[in-house]
Amino acid sequence: MQLNDLRPAEGAKKARKRIGRGNASGHGTTAGRGTKGQLSRSGGGKGAGFEGGQQPLAMRLPKLPGFTNRNRVEYAPVNLSRLEEKFADGDIVDTASLIAAGIIKREYELVKVLGNGEITKKLTVKVDKVSASAKAKIEAAGGKVELPC
Repeated sequence: MQLNDLRPAEGAKKARKRIGRGNASGHGTTAGRGTKGQLSRSGGGKGAGFEGGQQPLAMRLPKLPGFTNRNRVEYAPVNLSRLEEKFADGDIVDTASLIAAGIIKREYELVKVLGNGEITKKLTVKVDKVSASAKAKIEAAGGKVELPC
């Protein structure tokens, strides 16, 4: 037996139905669509998502409210309570030291210190932003805030 002798099994391959190729083919004239009506027309039938006249799901669901500001600046929030537990008296708090302490993950992250918690250590804070309450607490503890870094 040679490769050129191989044939598919009898009845395994069936010719496709060639519609609209004349009446002799058995599928001419109306091309298997029947006569008249929506489904016989070109472009006829229901669209995707048509639900039998019921309000379609895409129209029943609420649309998204508002918008997303493309110019929004995100800051990584850092509370004073975290600085109190991670830093010693007299330390400098900047992006590099915050990464080393495991408080933030990336060096290009913008950081804002928030006033949640108490602070007793004298820290020099050199970050992108500091809230008013955090600045007051840091300066009350004897530290200082240098903006921007």
